[in-house]
Amino acid sequence: MRFEEYKFLVYSDLYRLIGRSNLRALIRFVLRGESFKYVFWMRTCQYASSNRWLRFTLLPLARFFLHHLKYKLGISIPYTTHIGPGFYIGHFGGIVVNSHSIIGKNCNMSHGVTLGQANRGEKKGYPQIGDNVYIGPGAKIVGNVRVGNNVAIGANCVVTRDVPDNAVVVGIPGRVISYKGSTGYVLYTDYDES
Repeated sequence: MRFEEYKFLVYSDLYRLIGRSNLRALIRFVLRGESFKYVFWMRTCQYASSNRWLRFTLLPLARFFLHHLKYKLGISIPYTTHIGPGFYIGHFGGIVVNSHSIIGKNCNMSHGVTLGQANRGEKKGYPQIGDNVYIGPGAKIVGNVRVGNNVAIGANCVVTRDVPDNAVVVGIPGRVISYKGSTGYVLYTDYDES
């Protein structure tokens, strides 16, 4: 990963949080913004692990902070997880993501969310989350499930089947109740992608 890509990921995550991104806001939220702090150190670990020199200098420090925040905030998202730009954690606590999961750009993740592995059956594998997806509090997405783009997953929903684009999914097991999508839930997506 190049530094420019790392910088873009960090600033896009910050923009999703407050609707702007600059150095002053970055410093403020790295010091005080609990959920953003976790995302920042996760991105920093990703960057440092891909650089030969930083692997021995910055990576141990970044992993220390990430490990500390994992227990302090109750967030377990390995830095090896593939996550697109504009990742937003609304509230921390009880978030568990399998390292093989794939998360697209502009994902909103609430507290109590699990993206888990299924070990057997036709859905054996890991979740793939599309772009502009809202995942409500307590939602569970388990197995080789593809969640489409612009999807809203309701609170405490359990998703074990593929979800089409623009769907709103609720219940246990998750079922589509409309095709209004995540409009109004996923905000501040107009950051510069150049």
